[in-house]
Amino acid sequence: MDAAKFIEHADFIEREPDEMVERSAAFLELMKRRRTVREFSDRPVPRAVIENAILTAGRAPSGANKQPWHFAVISDATLKHRLREQAEEEERAFYGGKASDDWLEDLVPFGTNEHKPFLEIAPWLIAVFKQSYDLDPTTGEKTKNYYVPESAGLAAGFLIAALHNAGLATLTHTPSPMGFLNRLCDRPKNEHAIMLVVAGYPAEKVMIPDIGKKPLEDFSSWH
Repeated sequence: MDAAKFIEHADFIEREPDEMVERSAAFLELMKRRRTVREFSDRPVPRAVIENAILTAGRAPSGANKQPWHFAVISDATLKHRLREQAEEEERAFYGGKASDDWLEDLVPFGTNEHKPFLEIAPWLIAVFKQSYDLDPTTGEKTKNYYVPESAGLAAGFLIAALHNAGLATLTHTPSPMGFLNRLCDRPKNEHAIMLVVAGYPAEKVMIPDIGKKPLEDFSSWH
């Protein structure tokens, strides 16, 4: 086993307390303007924006630095059409009896249904895969990954924040099951899709649900 190797963390920037408060408040205000939308414009978005956002996602922490994720980026119109067809097939099953009454009741405020036109209209779809294990490129043998759901979830969060910071709207879409994404994106058996991130400009005068977020005291405790 090789010995651990360390380098100096020369990139860390220490800030004065007042500046930290100011920067944290500014980032909070930025993220408070993030809202999920379900109506997108077909306006093009430069590929470089998406690449930078995915590179940002790749900076997320992960168990033993295994980075157990893959991002399959889709912009091809034919592939988006096929994806929409298969996603809507799963959604029809969901709304047609698969989902419990409680689940459907909880979705009422969002006005969702089995129709997903945004999957063809938005310029970019990003399928986020978790890698349950790695495959040695030489031998094909399995190698272990750690904290896979947590790691992939952190990367997806980084991705959404980066896209919002760049000036794009996003939607997380989770048809269930999502095995069809492996087939469409030609991903190996050790990968499992956890969500589709839809990214682009919002449609003009897009409407969003009139909902709020929990106050700090409802989701934090201080000891």
